[in-house]
Amino acid sequence: MKIEYIDQQLLKQMLIAGAQSLEINKKVVNALNVFPVPDGDTGTNMSLTMQSAVKEIKNNKASSLEEVASLAANGSLMGARGNSGVILSQLLRGFAKGVKGKEKLSTTDLAYALKLASDTAYKAVMKPVEGTILTVARESGEKAVIIAKKEKNIVSFFEKVILEAEITLKKTPDMLKVLKDAGVVDSGGKGLVYIYLGALSALTGNAPTTEDIEIIQQTVEHEEYIEEDLEFGYCTEFIINASNSNIETLKNTIKDYGDSMLVVGNENVVKVHIHTNHPGEVLEEGLKLGYLSDIKIDNMRLQHRNENFQEAVEAPSKTQKKQYGFVTVTMGEGLTKIFKDFDIDYVIKGGQTMNPSTEDFVKALNGIEAETIFILPNNSNIIMAANQAKEISNKDIRVIPTKSIPQGIAALMAFNLENTVEINEAQMIDAIKNVKTGQVTYAVRDTSYDDMPINKGDILGIGESKIQAVGSDIFNVSKELLEKMVTEKDEIITIFYGEEIKEEYANELLDHLEKIYPECDMELYYGGQPLYYYIFSVE
Repeated sequence: MKIEYIDQQLLKQMLIAGAQSLEINKKVVNALNVFPVPDGDTGTNMSLTMQSAVKEIKNNKASSLEEVASLAANGSLMGARGNSGVILSQLLRGFAKGVKGKEKLSTTDLAYALKLASDTAYKAVMKPVEGTILTVARESGEKAVIIAKKEKNIVSFFEKVILEAEITLKKTPDMLKVLKDAGVVDSGGKGLVYIYLGALSALTGNAPTTEDIEIIQQTVEHEEYIEEDLEFGYCTEFIINASNSNIETLKNTIKDYGDSMLVVGNENVVKVHIHTNHPGEVLEEGLKLGYLSDIKIDNMRLQHRNENFQEAVEAPSKTQKKQYGFVTVTMGEGLTKIFKDFDIDYVIKGGQTMNPSTEDFVKALNGIEAETIFILPNNSNIIMAANQAKEISNKDIRVIPTKSIPQGIAALMAFNLENTVEINEAQMIDAIKNVKTGQVTYAVRDTSYDDMPINKGDILGIGESKIQAVGSDIFNVSKELLEKMVTEKDEIITIFYGEEIKEEYANELLDHLEKIYPECDMELYYGGQPLYYYIFSVE
């Protein structure tokens, strides 16, 4: 089959097929997690990010190839979950920049767009690591430029680009020791290859991309808590299709119409979300810029009375603007209560296996009236989405790079209302360096780590991001893990027990540890977290 150009419709089909391919194979990607623990979610995060891109394409009638790419980039930006999802959204953003002004794409055009996609993603990552999805995107993009000089058939060109991506993917274990030790290739790179393979199937006609097949959504809704006496009662959403629209001007125009405002997009397509009492007036402002589509107006007061929504983001009632606000992420009834006791404004329910999206953070930020807002991601795979929300927001946002629940709590303990923003930020960042995190969970596959054989179902003790104990008993693995974590300098050991641990068993462990570490203060709390039997904080 010979195809010389990709037009608007074919690009749309390629993106949809790429998303379908990844969705079908996301479990394969998830299984490539370096640690054999039950929180491998790279495939899920990338799939949900692609689904957000596809949803944006399907919900809007694009008038050009450029607009299709732009819609995909905008959708993935707001739907990005986890580090892999954020990087994928940046790849789509760079690709959209690469096709700007093009009515159709030759192999040369496509190669340039793939190369620019990689360049954009690299710039978005503070410390790019080779042997990851970035490497697969870069090397295949660079080879694409060379291939395009001779190959003018889009199908043959893309087949050769995918081959280069697969060659690079196979080399990732040689670039990252942790991949070689785990016996896996990079999961993000594998996900990208699946997207490419799906796009190729659209070119060859092997995938049902012309049919509007719904990709199963597995997102977790994150909605604001709604008081019965709402100040603004209508959730208003719509798309503005325009040319040369000014997003900042629109923001300033409609900001006084309500709250929870979200205005994102580019000069051609703008997505608007706002809670208001006058949706008609907001729509009128949108009409001044272009024609509207995907209009959705919900009566939130009626929704609240009928309880037709799921509460997944805890929020207080709207108050007068204050000096500081806080957003944090956690899972488990007990941990949620602990954070709420710190007067956190929003607790986004998420963490391992359920990374919140960029849009989840943006919605939370929009609901807080504070001069400065701190975000505590509490997970290394959520930090990039938090930072992406920071870039989108026009508020003063400070992301404290907390990678665990103990680090998040330590950061809050270091906060002092009397200090300046800069001093608080510095002290919170410094505080997370003084706490060690331990976690006890189970293995989901057979593997080995640092010369330790691991069988599926084994109990794992993970300390400071390293597997330090393996066994068949939760109690003994917990004890061994702490033996390797606690030093003579440590003074406090805090235990958070999960939803699968009975309180009596947690107390037995506490009693035993108090005998082993008599010089340390011991604290025991119900965390209620899934997947992890215990989370330990050592200070």
